[in-house]
Amino acid sequence: MEVIILAAGEGTRMFSETPKALHSIGGRAMLEHVMLTARELNPSNIHVAVGFEAAQIRGYFKDGEALDINWVLQAERLGTGHAVQQALPDVDTGDERNWVMVLYGDVPLIKSLTLNGLLEQMDLETVALLTVRTENPSGLGRVIRDEAGRVAAIVEEKDATEEQKQIKEVNSGIMCIPAK
Repeated sequence: MEVIILAAGEGTRMFSETPKALHSIGGRAMLEHVMLTARELNPSNIHVAVGFEAAQIRGYFKDGEALDINWVLQAERLGTGHAVQQALPDVDTGDERNWVMVLYGDVPLIKSLTLNGLLEQMDLETVALLTVRTENPSGLGRVIRDEAGRVAAIVEEKDATEEQKQIKEVNSGIMCIPAK
């Protein structure tokens, strides 16, 4: 298993010049919390995609030497999928049993217990997606399921019908995907 942590965002809604991933919670940068949680999963590699103020982030972690981090530059920030694509050349796709967990550098409170639960759902043919049920899903992508209970689609709120907006299950963005 390998982990890709997405940390390229600017964090414009935080109204700060500090990169979003370096904002401190409990005395540690958000990204540091995520890295330490990822390390608890014992992955073969941790790839961190950085973009905005990449040098500042790498400097904070002294280039990741103590954490054995593979830094990936997302020079042009074109979204989540693009950030994952930047790390894929460094992922071992030759091993059919390898898979990748995608985490976010601005989700510092995720626990390894939760991620291990997701790992238990993983098979090497499909994507395992971590979802959340919330009473107020406003602004979040709704998880649409088929008759068998499988995820059929994720519909962002701006694209959702009134019926879909009533759905309380939302996409966290955290997922496991086959590396092949």
